[in-house]
Amino acid sequence: MPAIATVGVYGFNAERFQAALREAGVTRVLDVRQRRGVRGSEYAWANAKRLEAGLAGAGVEYRHLRELAPTTEMRELQYREDARVGVGKRSRASLAPQFADRYVREVLDRVDLARIVLDLPELGRAALLCVERNPEACHRSLIAQRLAAEHGLEVQHLRP
Repeated sequence: MPAIATVGVYGFNAERFQAALREAGVTRVLDVRQRRGVRGSEYAWANAKRLEAGLAGAGVEYRHLRELAPTTEMRELQYREDARVGVGKRSRASLAPQFADRYVREVLDRVDLARIVLDLPELGRAALLCVERNPEACHRSLIAQRLAAEHGLEVQHLRP
């Protein structure tokens, strides 16, 4: 059965991140972030240029799929909900229902996932990359759910 992984940045350092990818057989990272940066010096390795260089050094291909990123307005909606319930971005456990609904309607429903499935690596697997530690707190889980439901992909969530 074809498979895809998901992975976040939070909770990893560069070495553990690359080890997790290696252990899962990831040969291509599909970055689904709108902005390809992460705040905080401990995550400088995950900013676009450093991440791409680190992955290239590990023999992992990198692709940015900006069409799968939530818009700034959607992200701000999620931040407002986080503030309302008193949870920080790095400790969020789930997505706001309003965010998930808008993301599915305005982004996911408009992307041709079949094209992405047809382009999955022949050797190894691809991993959807964003920042949140828990996939349930990130739009990458919505992408993975759709890939599983519509294209029969097995999903493996990589966690720190």
